[in-house]
Amino acid sequence: MTIDTKDMLNSILSSIARIDYIKSEDIPNIGLYMDQVTTFMEEELRSTKRYEEDKILTKTMINNYAKNNLLPPPVKKKYSKEHMLVMIFIYYFKNILSIKDIETLLSPLTEKYFDKHDGFNFTDIYEEICQFEKSRITDMQKDIAKTYQSALETFPDLPENERGDLQTFAFLCSLSFDVYIKKQMIEKLIDELPEPVHIKKKK
Repeated sequence: MTIDTKDMLNSILSSIARIDYIKSEDIPNIGLYMDQVTTFMEEELRSTKRYEEDKILTKTMINNYAKNNLLPPPVKKKYSKEHMLVMIFIYYFKNILSIKDIETLLSPLTEKYFDKHDGFNFTDIYEEICQFEKSRITDMQKDIAKTYQSALETFPDLPENERGDLQTFAFLCSLSFDVYIKKQMIEKLIDELPEPVHIKKKK
């Protein structure tokens, strides 16, 4: 563990620059069976895996999403393009949010915009969000680079041969703290959202 070169930072910034998203026009505009869905997601999101053996999406995951009201039911065992878009959102959210929080976040959108054939629909939401996130990459790179430089200024009184590991630790702590604070903010905002319609009906 060392922070005495810029190799690690450059690697991080390069990986951020390569971040892309599945474009809605690249998703088949026909119904897909579950095996076709998992194959498509595996191919398109392969670069996001940490380990080669990690699974992007499995049949069990899809069934659980439907059972927990995260995903509208398939039509004749086939999943539409909009089903795929919902699953992409779930894939990213599940790394930081509980199933219940994802349900609270997504259900109002799927209830209102899913499978809407005229006017604003779920595909429009997906495309707008992806463009918004893509536009933030440069600012994110600058923020991470600034955090890195700040970490290099920690533990100034220690011998140089001891500072490297501790500065790396400081850098990781700072990144982790950012994630922690943002997760707290996300959860508080979700707690203020109204309950999804299907939960209200059960009550």
